[in-house]
Amino acid sequence: MSMQFDPMSPEFRAHPYPFYDQLRSFAPMVYWEPANMWFLTRYADCKTLLSDKRLGHQGTPGSSMLFQNPPAHTRLRGLVSRAFTPRMIEQNRDRILAITHRLLDDVQDDGHMDLIAQFAYLLPVTVIAEMLGVPSEDHVRFQQWSKQLVKGLDLVDREDVAEALQEAIEGFRTYFGGLIAQRRKAPQDDLLSALVAAEEVGDRLSEPELYTTCQLLLVAGHETTVNLIGNGVLALLRHDDQRRQLQDHPEQIATAVEELLRYDGPIQLISRTVLEEVTYQGHTLCQGQLVGFLLGAANRDPDQFEQPNQLDLTRTNNAHLAFGHGIHYCLGAPLARLEGQIAINALLKRMPNLTLDTETLTYQDNFVFRGLETCPVSW
Repeated sequence: MSMQFDPMSPEFRAHPYPFYDQLRSFAPMVYWEPANMWFLTRYADCKTLLSDKRLGHQGTPGSSMLFQNPPAHTRLRGLVSRAFTPRMIEQNRDRILAITHRLLDDVQDDGHMDLIAQFAYLLPVTVIAEMLGVPSEDHVRFQQWSKQLVKGLDLVDREDVAEALQEAIEGFRTYFGGLIAQRRKAPQDDLLSALVAAEEVGDRLSEPELYTTCQLLLVAGHETTVNLIGNGVLALLRHDDQRRQLQDHPEQIATAVEELLRYDGPIQLISRTVLEEVTYQGHTLCQGQLVGFLLGAANRDPDQFEQPNQLDLTRTNNAHLAFGHGIHYCLGAPLARLEGQIAINALLKRMPNLTLDTETLTYQDNFVFRGLETCPVSW
């Protein structure tokens, strides 16, 4: 069957799941010529090829670990993970709770808010800024850079996007250069100081690696969680039975967040470069071609999940791919999970009659990161 597949179309970006179902049925591996990219839609295929060492990245020295292969990736991730441990994340639980309730205090008496701008964005950006040691009031400065970086990861090939991406990279480099110099003189109890310390003992982060790592942690540390909270709350508002179930049983929040991640995940696409020719499922993936893993499609694969298009917060067989798979599995997944659990439970408890104020919602024009522009709610 011939498929008209255009991941740039507004219809696809607004409502990708029906397209995923069609692709999975009729063209589970589809080649998209404009990007010289193969798209994968099936769970098993995504998991298999995400573990294949013949697919990777073409990172250059100094690029972030997100775009590096072993051994460079192994070294960078090892250095960063020493400072970004589950223990350090768990130590932030009380602080995340405090920030969550302060944000809800700020709007409680208003009876309405933009869920994205006034809550879903402010919570994770404040948390990661504090963890890194970035002044929280500076989030206004790097918000635009962050958006430019995220847009630069999208399936676009436009000069203005490339220029904006470079502008954001330079902005972050200058910004973190000043903070890194401060931490060298006067270390503090924060992630940035820990990264600088890791740089100064034995195997270390170079100056460019420090910049790109800080940039990655700051951007990835909030962009994904904004969409996790926004998409997750929207799903609950559109499924009253599931919302009531969670309100009645808040102790089920961990399982619920996993299902929200599966059902409408914050990352729809990750990609790899074919480093060495691969023959898979009768297709030849040539060296230099790209492979796009449609995580949103994999997470709705009926061969992996029963009734995949149904939201079921009690689902336990839920090995979704929302945070990727393999050596590049999201380092910040535990933090995103913790923030999502705290934010959603607090919101449902504080605003039990939360209501969506419009059915006309606009998603960001970004296929990689799936998230709402705004989400007006009231209570």
